[in-house]
Amino acid sequence: MSHLFSTELIPPSDRIDAWQWNAQQICGDCRIRLPKSSFQGSIEIRHAGSLLLTRFSSTPLCFWKWPFDTVNAVNRSCIVITQIAGVRRYRQDGAEVLLRPGDSTLIDSGRPWSSSCGTDCVRLYLRVPRWMMEDRLRMREIPVAQRICGGAAMGATLFRLSLSIYDEAKWVREDLGATALDTYFEILAACLGEDDVPVQPGCELSGRILQFVDSHISEPTLGPVEVASAMGISVRHLHRLFSVTGNTLGDHIRTRRLEKCRADLANPRFRERSITEVAFSWGFSDAAHFSHSFRKQFGMSPRAFRDRTVTKGRHIDNDKLAGDFLRPAVSKLRDSRPN
Repeated sequence: MSHLFSTELIPPSDRIDAWQWNAQQICGDCRIRLPKSSFQGSIEIRHAGSLLLTRFSSTPLCFWKWPFDTVNAVNRSCIVITQIAGVRRYRQDGAEVLLRPGDSTLIDSGRPWSSSCGTDCVRLYLRVPRWMMEDRLRMREIPVAQRICGGAAMGATLFRLSLSIYDEAKWVREDLGATALDTYFEILAACLGEDDVPVQPGCELSGRILQFVDSHISEPTLGPVEVASAMGISVRHLHRLFSVTGNTLGDHIRTRRLEKCRADLANPRFRERSITEVAFSWGFSDAAHFSHSFRKQFGMSPRAFRDRTVTKGRHIDNDKLAGDFLRPAVSKLRDSRPN
């Protein structure tokens, strides 16, 4: 489900009122201050699992927000803000944080807060019930207006995962979206509990992780919990260990599955197998999501890729296809071994 509001087709004299009304439906009562120049903005709402994910894009504006009168322990929520473009300042409870692209922070919607930006700005809001945030982070006190640096390993991973969840929200089933959010909250908890210093993994453990993932890549249930359990480490440590590759474990698993599928689609021996059969044999459980992911990764649909390779009469070697992603990941993990 996706809902989009844009000022593009609204007369300039009505844009501020229209924006404020739409923003209030999401964030509560607010007061907006705008520069004299013509205002432009858009609000797109998507659902990630059971949670609301909103992308705000606008020309410069400042706002002050107050909670709904009906906010209580049941409907109170927290907002994870991910800065995509522009530099924006957020204030709450006397704390102030300046976010640059890639940075994130948390805001408690149950208390007044404000934000300002002097340039065009794009930001992503993930609204999470307060009780759920406390449970996921295992914290009773949520740190508000605290910068999660997008330049640090875990902060960068959180940023990429936020964008991925938003981009895939229209395609992913609710249960798969919930799985992605499980990973997201694990990384968010790690970001709030670390000092932005990446953990240097040992080569042996890193190699065993990659080997385990490759040997179980066809299993639809493969994920951080299963890998961490098999390695005898926590999910949090697994994410920190894997972050040196520049990708999340979920990114690695999805890319390896896509590479396996691409190799089979190019192999004449599997010509009789349908594209869906190939996808499901390597752990995908949704044909539409597979097709979308394949196109995003390789620039064409699975069917177009298969037809092209058949036309050219060329069989693409599986090891060569696998190398595009796996070799850089292995190299980074090995290079990270302490001297």
